[in-house]
Amino acid sequence: QVQLVESGGGLVQPGGSLRLSCAASGSIFSIIAMGWYRQAPGKERELVASITSGGSISYADSVKGRFTISRDNAKNTVYLQMNSLKPEDPAVFSCHVEAFTTVSPGRVRRLDAWGQGTLVTVSS
Repeated sequence: QVQLVESGGGLVQPGGSLRLSCAASGSIFSIIAMGWYRQAPGKERELVASITSGGSISYADSVKGRFTISRDNAKNTVYLQMNSLKPEDPAVFSCHVEAFTTVSPGRVRRLDAWGQGTLVTVSS
């Protein structure tokens, strides 16, 4: 099992900044990738940014140059620094982790875990 604890959402004015964090814990053998998705009302969930264990990073076109994803491997924590927030950015942001978890000594299995979601609101 993998547990994810998110924090950092809230209300910010247009042009403002927020930093989201997501800490993973549990029977983690190794983390494959960590990322952030968002879902706005009436829209499908979309990938915002992801980072692999090797450090490969990808961003949605809509956030390139404004958002930065980073990771603390020692803490199994992923961050999303969001700058220059726009009125079209509000959504529930959810952390996603792909990991190998320990099932029993010498046995691992691949697992996908999701955070509970944190609301980001952009309003003046």
